[in-house]
Amino acid sequence: MAETHVLFVEDDDVIREATQLALERDGFAVTAMPDGLSGLEAFRANRPDIALLDVMVPGLDGVSLCRRIRDESTVPVIMLSARADSIDVVLGLEAGADDYVTKPFDGAVLVARIRAVLRRFGHAGRPAGEPDGSDGHAEHGVLTFGDLEIDTEGMEVRRAGEPVALTPTEMRLLLEFSAAPGTVLSRDRLLERVWDYGWGGDTRVVDVHVQRLRTKIGQDRIDTVRGFGYKLKA
Repeated sequence: MAETHVLFVEDDDVIREATQLALERDGFAVTAMPDGLSGLEAFRANRPDIALLDVMVPGLDGVSLCRRIRDESTVPVIMLSARADSIDVVLGLEAGADDYVTKPFDGAVLVARIRAVLRRFGHAGRPAGEPDGSDGHAEHGVLTFGDLEIDTEGMEVRRAGEPVALTPTEMRLLLEFSAAPGTVLSRDRLLERVWDYGWGGDTRVVDVHVQRLRTKIGQDRIDTVRGFGYKLKA
């Protein structure tokens, strides 16, 4: 089995070298770059399986680099931020990142998060409790909610007949909603089912991804149930 190739962009020499060694010990192939511009070049040249981007890197900051990568690819992206309460976390998620890790981080935790992201990207199909169309119109694996069509076999989405480009994380989130239309799903449940966070996690990840999904499938398609979570309109 081929090694998983990680692009790691970090300007701190000590952190970059130590993290690269730790990831390589766990069996990853790592391309480590000290700034955003060289990171973008390495991404285009090597097409890694996953990208780890520090928010504060010179030349092209991590958030801008994430946007550039997302314009070209759906490859999973994890942002690294020095402060959990920083606006940078939300900006990174809004730019298209799938997750983030706060620095300083434990190497084992980082590896676990990488593997969790890769697992769900490798299984971007139906989550457990796959939709059966009982609450929405379904034909040949296609669920219909108003002008929204979800092909659960071909992993394609259309709105008013036009294709909607979703990242694998957004697709898994939509599949989770479509498996239980009209049912309120808590943020903790979504973290567990979509992000593989059995231990819980930062619910901002859910909130930002729901907002990203709304911009693509329609702002009124997913309702917020204050104090409880979200639900897809049946």
